[in-house]
Amino acid sequence: MGTIERIYIARGKRQAVEQVEVASLEAGKGIIGDRYHQLAEQHLAKSMEVMQNHVSLVELEALNKFMQDHGLDYDYGDFRRSVITSGIDLNALVGKQFRLGNAVLFGVELCEPCSYLASIIHKSVLSEMSVSAGLRATVIESGDIKAGDSLGEIESAA
Repeated sequence: MGTIERIYIARGKRQAVEQVEVASLEAGKGIIGDRYHQLAEQHLAKSMEVMQNHVSLVELEALNKFMQDHGLDYDYGDFRRSVITSGIDLNALVGKQFRLGNAVLFGVELCEPCSYLASIIHKSVLSEMSVSAGLRATVIESGDIKAGDSLGEIESAA
């Protein structure tokens, strides 16, 4: 079982992220107020398929290690992930349902770092965080999250 440490939203593409204490997740769309939620609504209005990257999560431990290795001191939000977690292996949630606060998500794929992130953090983020930069997930049941909430895999009934 892991813990939500921080929550961030960006209201537009490449706009500054802002830390929020509480967030509402809407099934099929993402975090209300975040750019990916807005993009989902735009796609739905045009009868287009909604992308599956509603929420991005990253492990606090991976960010701390990267910054320590490079002598960096960034705010966790600078890494441009929606939810900062601790105490859980996010990579293990690919292809699985998990509870985030009282919302239910599905781990779609690893969230590999991009060249934009490398340009604002450090060029080594591309190679060194290729398997530790987080998880992309789809919201399948709406709910609310706040720092301190738990997250973990939902065990399937056998």
